[in-house]
Amino acid sequence: MKKVAIITGASSGMGKSTAFKLNAKGYKVYGMARRTDKMDDLKAKGMEVVSLDLTKDDTIVEAVNTVIEKEGRIDVLINNAGYGSYGAVEEVPIEEAKRQFEVNIFGLARITQLVIPKMREQKSGRIVNISSMGGKIYTPFGAWYHATKFALEGWSDCLRIELKPFGIDVVIVEPGGIQTEWGDIAMENLNKVSGNGPYAPLVNKVISASGKNKDKLTEVSVLGEEIAKAASTKKPKTRYLKGFLAKPLVTMRKWLGDSTFDKILMSQMK
Repeated sequence: MKKVAIITGASSGMGKSTAFKLNAKGYKVYGMARRTDKMDDLKAKGMEVVSLDLTKDDTIVEAVNTVIEKEGRIDVLINNAGYGSYGAVEEVPIEEAKRQFEVNIFGLARITQLVIPKMREQKSGRIVNISSMGGKIYTPFGAWYHATKFALEGWSDCLRIELKPFGIDVVIVEPGGIQTEWGDIAMENLNKVSGNGPYAPLVNKVISASGKNKDKLTEVSVLGEEIAKAASTKKPKTRYLKGFLAKPLVTMRKWLGDSTFDKILMSQMK
């Protein structure tokens, strides 16, 4: 019997790459996203495509019920969907800040709640939460995004302890800089929100620094393989840190004081 895997945010980037990797490993993959038209390549490989909007509870319930009705089981949930809302704290509308949490935390939590009962019934399962090195470090103008990822780290740690007695693993993947549309979208949002006004000088430096590092970013397939490994290996680690600058930055943040890390971080914004 094939193991069944749900992947949110499977229409692009790491989610799509992971879908192909798990499909190749013999999993029955359900790719979920708002942009179902972007997943025809998944269908072509025999994967299932399901519409999902993490800001709408009815679509979350319907998506999970679809899998349970068709398969009768869920072995893996990969919470990959998310985005980065960048801008000065003073200038990001609170409604947008709430949406950032709705997608990156509350929508993620809701689909997890709906999957857990089936995994408990099976006495087995794997929940893989895609966090970020941004759940351990910080960057200028990323306050709301980093807040969601810091929250996801602690939330996942608590969930891991709660679900261990039921044979369910909870794993965190912390990507560094990856070649996806994520960075471009985040910088576009930053420029739109804070590109004019009191924060403009630093905004321009942040956007410029982001552009200079584009050719150094890790290929998305590397993260797809890492996520697939976290989802399928017999004895997973609790955390997987992978991608451009992930290990050095998280290590520096762990061992250096706040002021020193601030200086190192801002020295790159030129």
